[in-house]
Amino acid sequence: MLPVKLDGALVINKPNGPTSHDIVQKVRKIFGVKVGHTGTLDPMATGVLTLVLGRATRLTRFFQTNDKEYLASIKLGIATNTFDQEGKIIKEAPVPTIPPEQARQILSQFIGNISQQAPVFSAIKLRGKPLYKLARQNQHVQPPWRNITIHRIVLKKQSHKIWELDVHCSSGTYIRSLAQDIGQALGCGAHLQKLCRTRSGNFEISQAIDSDQIENQWNQSFFPLEMLLPELPRVDLDDQQSQKVRHGLDISKPKTQEKDFFRLFQGNHLIAIGKSSENQLIHPIVVLDPI
Repeated sequence: MLPVKLDGALVINKPNGPTSHDIVQKVRKIFGVKVGHTGTLDPMATGVLTLVLGRATRLTRFFQTNDKEYLASIKLGIATNTFDQEGKIIKEAPVPTIPPEQARQILSQFIGNISQQAPVFSAIKLRGKPLYKLARQNQHVQPPWRNITIHRIVLKKQSHKIWELDVHCSSGTYIRSLAQDIGQALGCGAHLQKLCRTRSGNFEISQAIDSDQIENQWNQSFFPLEMLLPELPRVDLDDQQSQKVRHGLDISKPKTQEKDFFRLFQGNHLIAIGKSSENQLIHPIVVLDPI
């Protein structure tokens, strides 16, 4: 039996094939509540897809900047127009013999704060339309460049044409673009063959439930409001402070806390997210438990 109210995050192990929107629609149909995602995965990608349900949809912005971890398989010698295996081949070239030490040296060039160009076939909008729609209409588009951070790239396994990588990166990173850039650095081209997101923010794939188990085993991978955003400091409010927060009024900030955002609790109940304001105050910017 499903609960009457469902406010929190549901962590799905997305399979290869369906879009992230397909999974959102499925969960919305099962639970009958408002559902949002905190970062999409391409149809070919698998792994952690964090959905927010009910009142937790109002916290989406705080999840979208979380860093991610991936297991990626790239194929050398073939470049495609989508930067992955589903695209049209635009270049083929012989793959040179690359010793592991040289491979790791090449990969190290991408670690740190770098500028990355998004794929032409992406959902980023230009003039109000997704780039992939413009590309399919054979319109020339110039994808935007983004400043991203690659925290870690580990060469997990290497064969002549297939490299398996463990990547830890900032939000907004396109692993497809990373595969394309690695291929260019090697001079032979490359594309993304497989991708699994193993972590998104605080949620790991070990905490995720398969999409065909959602209806009967959802509680194994459901995290209520009070368990979300543990990286934000907790501030416990008395009754007077709680009433002020529910009315959208500022409260005093604890002197020991210098963070930008806070979780505001009354007892064990998360009632709002607050932001630091002037004069050592916290201003509630998302009130989850209104008057």
